[in-house]
Amino acid sequence: MFDSPLTGSRRPIGRATALAVAGTALALAVPVSATAVSGAGRTAAAAPNPVSSFGFTTQERKDALAYWTPARIKAVGKSVDLGPTGPKTKAWTGPQLKTVGRLFMVNARGSDTWCTATAVQSANRSVVMTAGHCVRRAASPDNTNMSMVFVPAYSKGKQPYGAFAVRTVLTPRTFGEEGTNDVAAMVVDTDKNGRRLTDVVGGTPVAFNRAVGGKISSFGYPATHPQLGEELLRCVGTEKKENGQQVIPCDMTGGSSGGPWLAGFDEVTGKGTLVSVNSALDGFTPTKMYGEILGATAKAMYERAGRG
Repeated sequence: MFDSPLTGSRRPIGRATALAVAGTALALAVPVSATAVSGAGRTAAAAPNPVSSFGFTTQERKDALAYWTPARIKAVGKSVDLGPTGPKTKAWTGPQLKTVGRLFMVNARGSDTWCTATAVQSANRSVVMTAGHCVRRAASPDNTNMSMVFVPAYSKGKQPYGAFAVRTVLTPRTFGEEGTNDVAAMVVDTDKNGRRLTDVVGGTPVAFNRAVGGKISSFGYPATHPQLGEELLRCVGTEKKENGQQVIPCDMTGGSSGGPWLAGFDEVTGKGTLVSVNSALDGFTPTKMYGEILGATAKAMYERAGRG
């Protein structure tokens, strides 16, 4: 999604943050300073809940499905062009990835936009994972996105498995308050036939507390031409750890935010394990994609979503 500060590049000790910009994009990495605070002489307080959430009423979810007509989806894809698709980014021509799709929403400033998201295995068979900045503005607790709808396996205007309205959104508390840990989980409604999401498209497994390293396939719907968000694209690279995050060589840009990083990806079956999501770039002309390391807070968020 184009919820991004459009200045600067990633620097040592930097963390990804995002600020709303009309249209659709990916966050550029900017630093967030850290200040040491002494706890001496202070009364111990209960630790805050590490996960924040917000939700939508039945009517709001119904309205979201009605809002995202084929014409509106086509229009939002034409609303921004971030330049040519980069040389590291290729169209995915393998088997249909049923679990990966476009996440449409109205952002906190009232602009139509989109991200990429993934249906994952969960206890309630209804959880989707994406980036935190795809659902709310970083470090701004009251600025949340609206009219959110997930369309799995979207391709060139086709919605082969229908659309699923988002019911509940969860992020790490620190993302809403401080802009750190850019990941989100969402609980979606059943489809128009009463079927749960992963009963329809299956669910991608998720790995937490995993050692960084190995080959990664990253997927997304970037707003670059000629695709302009209409096709699923992929980057492939070996991940490394850098400044507390994961990084791969990749030049996908806005619209690919929230797309899955799949480890152990099988190009024949189209299956892999989600180990992160597209979060931030290293500059205006990107060469690197950053993703969070999914640790204890991300796991708590995911498990809570599975109970929703």
